[in-house]
Amino acid sequence: MEGLGDAFLARLRDDLIQRRIASGLEYLERNRSALESLDPARSGAGVLLGRLAQWVDIGFAGTELLRCVLARFSRESRGSLPLLDFLHVKMAEGLLAFQGEEPDQAIRSFEVAASLAEEAGDAELLTISNFWIGRCLRQEGRYDDALNYTVRAREAAAASGYGKIAAVIQVLESWLIFQKNKLREAERILRDAEAVLEQTDDYISRGNIQSAYGRIARREGRYDRALEHFERAIALYKERDAHHRNLARSLVNMASVKRLVAVQLQRKLDRDAARRRERARSHRTGSERERLERLRREAFSHLEEAAAIYAGHPTHHGTGAIHINRGFLYLDSGELDRAGEEAGSAFRLGEEKRDYILMARARILACIVENAKFEEQIEELAGPSMHAQLAAEYARDAVEFARRTQNPRLLARAYIWQGLTFSNEFFDDANAARECCDAATALLKPDVRDYIWDDLQELRSRVLKKGPIDTVLQEWSQGLVGGKTFQQITEEFAGIIIPKVWEREGRKVSRVAAKLSVSPKKVRRVLQAGGLLKRE
Repeated sequence: MEGLGDAFLARLRDDLIQRRIASGLEYLERNRSALESLDPARSGAGVLLGRLAQWVDIGFAGTELLRCVLARFSRESRGSLPLLDFLHVKMAEGLLAFQGEEPDQAIRSFEVAASLAEEAGDAELLTISNFWIGRCLRQEGRYDDALNYTVRAREAAAASGYGKIAAVIQVLESWLIFQKNKLREAERILRDAEAVLEQTDDYISRGNIQSAYGRIARREGRYDRALEHFERAIALYKERDAHHRNLARSLVNMASVKRLVAVQLQRKLDRDAARRRERARSHRTGSERERLERLRREAFSHLEEAAAIYAGHPTHHGTGAIHINRGFLYLDSGELDRAGEEAGSAFRLGEEKRDYILMARARILACIVENAKFEEQIEELAGPSMHAQLAAEYARDAVEFARRTQNPRLLARAYIWQGLTFSNEFFDDANAARECCDAATALLKPDVRDYIWDDLQELRSRVLKKGPIDTVLQEWSQGLVGGKTFQQITEEFAGIIIPKVWEREGRKVSRVAAKLSVSPKKVRRVLQAGGLLKRE
């Protein structure tokens, strides 16, 4: 065991800045007993506590050791600490709150450190405090605010020559840029960070980079590529810790992607069955059904493995994500009651921590389940109408919770399902559905065509079928565009005119393309969005 003097602190600091993770963890383990008996009265004890907090965040020991050491720094004794020591104590206090999923409390502690770090002459403290505030704000869904702090942290790190720390911060920056649907910029930032960190043994940050690549690929519908990145992320996490919390998150992401692939495959099988193709394709259909069942089994298995990890590293948000994804899997297989139970479990977890993202996602799932029950005319208590009314209540809740975040896609999805609920046979409110459709369209980028975009196309199709086209055209002629962009109006007009021309041209895509001087691909996309090619 070595002394906990200046040399000890310098070694830990240098390993942290250079991302020599194994070296730092081994050095801390050799001195663990000295850390456990740290005397708050000794010189530099507060700074050592803050340094310990940074290493606990990376993966050393766990929060219980940090909690025990922090408990020795009583409220009364902190008043006599040097400023730098006091600020590091606040950082340790904030990290424990963050790990306990109390982001507001954590932010208050980190803000104290951030506001006085320059006065204390500690550039590293300024960097880490702003970085950790950004992480807290991300946890709350306040993405714009989180990005401001994250950029501030990255700039402070770069100005101080902490290139590898800046790269770690860039991973969070990229994730927040991704939430703004700036996918290419997010990828560029990730590549820059990857180039700096690929020769280090910071497997968690490197795993986070692969996970972020996977999420970008998933949003673009490149599901095979997304699975590859999530598998790489899992392998990297396991290099550091086979039970790391981030590993569980990637397992949930893999389950989500496999479920989306299964949904695509199910739709294809449904189309094949509707077309009653020749018997020669029956063997292929059978193999596709086997693949479908395998994907669902694997998705459930990933969620079970993630749940086991979260049991040792409790997190409301992570466990809630498992319930949400499991609920969608049950929904896909027609087990509506079990899907509803998963939505309820997720909502209760979100409610405990006022996690508005989780609460909104849970209500969206519950809304979808109740709509499915209404469409199947499941009679319980007051009959199918009860399910329509519950769907409307859940949709209203989802919109309200999503509005409390800075997550435009989440809010768009809530609006979409509120619109789909308004357009069902019970409410049949075309005007309300159109308002929801317009609100969702304004929040989504037209060049990102994922499962949320598919739902939006279904809503658009219903609105166009139910709504009076003459009224829409009249409003446009008077300059009443309802806040829509020219591109959005063009898309909506295409959705009106192309199906009409298609009917007049004998339902021939090539004739429509030639008559309107548009690509056949554009014609097919519009017709598919309206559900017309599926019926054919």
